[in-house]
Amino acid sequence: MSTDLLDPPDDGGRVFDEPLERALSSRYLAYALSTITSRALPDVRDGLKPVQRRILYAMRELKLDPASGFKKCAKIVGEVMGNYHPHGDQAIYDALVRLAQDFSQRVPLVDGQGNFGNVDGDAAAAMRYTEARLTAAAEALLAGIAEDAVDFRETYDGSESEPVVLPSAYPNLLANGSTGIAVGMATSIPPHNPVELIKASRALIDKPKMTTADILKIVRGPDFPTGGEVAETAEAIENAYETGRGAFRLRARWRVEDLGRGMWQAVVTEIPYQVQKSKLIERLAELIETRKAPLLADVRDESAEDVRVVLEPKSRSVEPAMLMESLYRQSELETRASLNLNVLDASGTPRVMGMKEALQAFLDHRRDVLVRRSRARHAKIVDRLELLAGYLIAYLNLDKVIKIIREEDEPKPILMRKFDLSDRQAEAILNMRLRALRKLEEIEIKKEDKALKAEKREIEKLLKSEKDQWSTVSGELETTGEMFSKNPEIGRRRTGFIDAPAASEAVSVEALVAREPITVVLSRMGWIRALRGRVDPGADIKYKDGDGPAFVFPAETTDKLILFATDGRFFTMGCDKLPGGRGHGEPIRLHLDLPDDHEINAAFVRKPGRKLLIASRAGKGFIVAEDDVEAMKRSGKQVLNLETGEEAAVCLEVEGDQVAVVGENKKLLIFPLADLPEMTRGKGVKLQSYAKGGLEDVTTFSADEGMCWHDAGGRRITMADWREFEGKRAQAGKPVPKGFPRSGRFRPQTS
Repeated sequence: MSTDLLDPPDDGGRVFDEPLERALSSRYLAYALSTITSRALPDVRDGLKPVQRRILYAMRELKLDPASGFKKCAKIVGEVMGNYHPHGDQAIYDALVRLAQDFSQRVPLVDGQGNFGNVDGDAAAAMRYTEARLTAAAEALLAGIAEDAVDFRETYDGSESEPVVLPSAYPNLLANGSTGIAVGMATSIPPHNPVELIKASRALIDKPKMTTADILKIVRGPDFPTGGEVAETAEAIENAYETGRGAFRLRARWRVEDLGRGMWQAVVTEIPYQVQKSKLIERLAELIETRKAPLLADVRDESAEDVRVVLEPKSRSVEPAMLMESLYRQSELETRASLNLNVLDASGTPRVMGMKEALQAFLDHRRDVLVRRSRARHAKIVDRLELLAGYLIAYLNLDKVIKIIREEDEPKPILMRKFDLSDRQAEAILNMRLRALRKLEEIEIKKEDKALKAEKREIEKLLKSEKDQWSTVSGELETTGEMFSKNPEIGRRRTGFIDAPAASEAVSVEALVAREPITVVLSRMGWIRALRGRVDPGADIKYKDGDGPAFVFPAETTDKLILFATDGRFFTMGCDKLPGGRGHGEPIRLHLDLPDDHEINAAFVRKPGRKLLIASRAGKGFIVAEDDVEAMKRSGKQVLNLETGEEAAVCLEVEGDQVAVVGENKKLLIFPLADLPEMTRGKGVKLQSYAKGGLEDVTTFSADEGMCWHDAGGRRITMADWREFEGKRAQAGKPVPKGFPRSGRFRPQTS
């Protein structure tokens, strides 16, 4: 034989000639399918992902039932990783920890001993310090697994076998819920009350034509481990469960504590699901510090074993409901729990199901488990009856059997031929001990034979009748439901329902702020503050050395402050968030992302519906609606686009139908307001031409009333004949009239 045929190819047989596009798509598809079916999505039948199923099965193999002692989690994780789940130990331990957390699982499947984390968000102790065993609920999921109730498959290395799905004595998918993100799809299933689910499942067996609305009369909605209240309409809840997609508004549960003398405080006793209490309190404290919660004075965590977060109002006159409404909108006291019932069906195909379809899939699984267990039991009974029949023949012919055994060299074939026995029966008789030949043993065998024949008839009747099968499934569910009902911590509903607050979304921040008069003061050096009450701009207001007033104007705490900077950006600030009048205030740059080389050149109270005229120093501008300049971020909103080196020069309210422009060259031009375009953002159009310099100031006026300016003393001076300065937009204009302010501005620079 040629040795060339035995030599491996140069590439080891591992090089394939394949187009890159096909290679990438096929491999990515394989990865995506693996992620969907083996990691992210739960099975509709037992509600478990592979890692959770493997943890529970490994703990069963370790005999960690509820009646046994605890074992180290490190041993459990090692068993799972070594035999069933070839992934990282930390991922397995994280899944194990979550199965033991009563604030994460509605029905905990693992009984943990040690530090398994808490609702504050603290992590569990290392696996070498914690111990665990199965709970009764987990035992119910595994019940019957040794009776051929489900299929098994080889593990990743072929050395062991693992269940494809657990028998699952209750609808764990909806009871504990699930979340996961796969490739191109995700699942999000909130937890539900297990007792309600079992009642709904039994009702569905009795009335297969039940609608989702009928089911929701039993299962009202989600039931979260941490309680809280669902604030959704019945129509929205029904639609979510009908389609398998939706969301629930979940709010913290709270009450009012009377402190006497008209004083009160709100106490939060239950927080929304998956919200870390420590982060919630940090958020509430941040709202107080940044003055974004004007009705909240203080927050304290007085929790021990139960949640107790105390919210202290700023004033006794504040309505408790109004305080909570404001905090719902700004903190995790209200969250959205999404519903995306995307699961793997019995064939392993990912599908989005409604609640009825998910419950029916579970019931079909339970019926299949019942049939498989019954067939397995029937086979064992038939096998046992065959042996018992042989034993009874031996007892009836005991003397003859003993004689054959004593006298014959090969008694087995003779026994088989003499008494018409099978090979197994004859072998069993030969293996009987002398002690089993007593009369009492014969009586016991007859009793067992009678009982097994009766059981065999019942099983055969069950296997022939679909009605009896469903009746048995219902009875098994009832037994499991009684187990949950006896445990008040699991059986009682924790999450309540309240009417969806229709007006909650429409409650504005202004409505939550006490309306008080203030005076806004912005200095030339950029220090801002709010003085209480109305203060005359000419009053003695103290500033830092070398500083002075830039803008001083009245406002109210419910107002919005609009600021226009020389870089063409608009900024918005709530007047209730301005620093107090004590001292010199705070630098405006602490509140806005304003570059050091730019400053504020216009400040005023927001008035919806107004029009503004903005222009750059280069003499370009346009009209913009004030509603379009409001900024939602610290970085502001860029409205006037500028060339490099340019600055914004003017921002003023539009009044009238004429525009007057004066340049640094002391030339005045007047043209119709209609010549200016209205835009939301841009560079604008040329207002006036300059040989040297740029734009100094702009004003608007009505042709009927005439143009005016203010001198240094603030006196209003009306121009005698403004029409001689009329021209077309973008012209140079004419020298300003006699008496025009030397500053070249229509208004004094300081307001």
